[in-house]
Amino acid sequence: MAIIKSVRGFTPIIGKNCFLADNAAVIGDVVMGDDCSIWFSTVIRGDVNSIRMGNCVNVQDGSVLHTLYQKSTIEIGDHVSIGHNVVIHGAKIKDYALIGMGAVVMDDAEVGEGAIVAAGSVVLSRTKIGPHELWGGCPAKFIKMVEPEKAKEMNIKIANNYLMYSKWYEEE
Repeated sequence: MAIIKSVRGFTPIIGKNCFLADNAAVIGDVVMGDDCSIWFSTVIRGDVNSIRMGNCVNVQDGSVLHTLYQKSTIEIGDHVSIGHNVVIHGAKIKDYALIGMGAVVMDDAEVGEGAIVAAGSVVLSRTKIGPHELWGGCPAKFIKMVEPEKAKEMNIKIANNYLMYSKWYEEE
């Protein structure tokens, strides 16, 4: 069973139909929408500030979400996919965005609607990634625009796939 832990008077609020892997940890001031999946060895640590997640968000294996005390928060929109081993620290991620495997997104950065952060990228603090932009590298830089409908279709498909995968783990 996942670790769901209260801290400083905050207890995580988890929406309907969410999957939390057995060794996932959701701690403190976390509010999660419906149909989310939090995968193995993921830590969502709202001990020092708030973390808000929309609906149909998947946070894949080994990812860490955290914030700065009294400074940064995390806001994640709907249908967002956060790849394996991602670190999000105090950033805003808009609807239909995709954060590639192993990426780091730092405090006060913003990832626009339908944007894609390439695998292994480092998005520095206060970076603003616009809607439907592809960024990559270390530090991450603009690469090109992504067709809005194709990005949305791809990100909805990934989010829905992770919702489907989570059903494979339901106890019978």
